[in-house]
Amino acid sequence: MTVTVDDRIEREVYVPAPIDRVWRVLTTPEHIRVWYAPGGCEIDPHPGGRLRFRWDEYGEFHGQVERAVPDTLFRFRLALEPDHAPSDPGKATLVEFALSPEGQGTRLRLAESGIRALAVPDDAKAKHAEYATLSWTSALEELAAIAAASHN
Repeated sequence: MTVTVDDRIEREVYVPAPIDRVWRVLTTPEHIRVWYAPGGCEIDPHPGGRLRFRWDEYGEFHGQVERAVPDTLFRFRLALEPDHAPSDPGKATLVEFALSPEGQGTRLRLAESGIRALAVPDDAKAKHAEYATLSWTSALEELAAIAAASHN
């Protein structure tokens, strides 16, 4: 049986909030804990900076920032498995958030790529793509709600 695996997940959301507010919600631990990693987060949002996202039920996932341009772009490698280094070949995907002004708000686009290059069987790649699609969709909706309601 052949399993078809998408190499890239893309999602986008319009956020009725200024771009600088969306950037803060996207890149600060106190906000990330609410919209993405409820077990906690550590982040150094500069190129080469380390990321740690925690979920009580899944463990701690490590990442490394590749590019961070305030109010524009946030790109990082994220390890597939808990406690693995994101620099290990075949063990991480590339996650990118692109922000652009749109009217009075912000267009936020997310892409996760490199799924086919993961060093796991095709069925595990497909399972990751399916899970990531659902979780990123939910996370973006939550991020948008927080940014729209936030005043700090």
